[in-house]
Amino acid sequence: MIGDISPPVASIPVVEGNAQAMNPKNLLPPLSTVATHFGTSGLSVALATGVTHPLDVLKVRLQMQHVGQRGPLLGMTGIFLQLMKQEGPRSLYLGLTPALTRSVLYGGLRLGLYEPTKVCFDWAFESTNVLVKIASGAFAGAVSTALTNPVEVVKIRLQMNPNAVPIAEVREMVSKEGIGALWKGVGPAMVRAAALTASQLATYDETKRILVKRSSLEEGFQLHLCSSVVAGVVSTLITAPIDMIKTRLMLQQNSGSVRIYRNGFHCGYKVIRKEGPLALYKGGFAIFARLGPQTMITFILCEKLRSLAGLHKM
Repeated sequence: MIGDISPPVASIPVVEGNAQAMNPKNLLPPLSTVATHFGTSGLSVALATGVTHPLDVLKVRLQMQHVGQRGPLLGMTGIFLQLMKQEGPRSLYLGLTPALTRSVLYGGLRLGLYEPTKVCFDWAFESTNVLVKIASGAFAGAVSTALTNPVEVVKIRLQMNPNAVPIAEVREMVSKEGIGALWKGVGPAMVRAAALTASQLATYDETKRILVKRSSLEEGFQLHLCSSVVAGVVSTLITAPIDMIKTRLMLQQNSGSVRIYRNGFHCGYKVIRKEGPLALYKGGFAIFARLGPQTMITFILCEKLRSLAGLHKM
């Protein structure tokens, strides 16, 4: 996609097949370009997160219903009304500070690493097919979430506790559960991030290429909107079960009791056995209601910011 829609610029070199293009030094853009590249990515994700954060709170509450047992589930509307009645409107923004912090770091790394990784694969294998895009997205997502997992753990803990304070929550978590608690659920989180980034970015990338080739759409808002809608649907279907398992593991307490789940596979097995297969999609509608708009806002904003910064289109 990067070379399909608009002419490449110096920030992302394209393999031409000659000796100069194959020189690994050409793969290293100026530091200012790298900073702009990561900055536009992080800012677009942070703005999208701020808009959709209430849906993320609802998603977490939906996923934590009837842990370890079957029973009637409240829908997103029921959870929303319950939160409004018991905790008030502010509960919809629980964990917003770590969520925005993580968005800048994780979003900047996730979107920022995708294109350089794809260029490296192109240089190494002389190919930019859909498998290369999937592999590039998976690598970018997994690395990004491994580095930012502590912020995600704190965010989810705050979303379940309206009285918690971020710093106090971190201190209590480390003192009671050890420093490793900050990387609780990092395995499923990396799998989810790899699946999300691979499905989201590769789908967006490939959808843009197909639409430009087979329809009358040209580079612009309509093309970005259509491509991001498709990416949002695909990424939700793929990542909803992984997201539910990640949430359960991150909220699991280690001290004072035996752990319910040993790892991600054990968590998935117990959820299916005790709560039924559809339990893996608890909060699935909330995930799409959040991830769909977030995907659209992220890509549309990122494309606009990149254009304003003088970078080429995604």
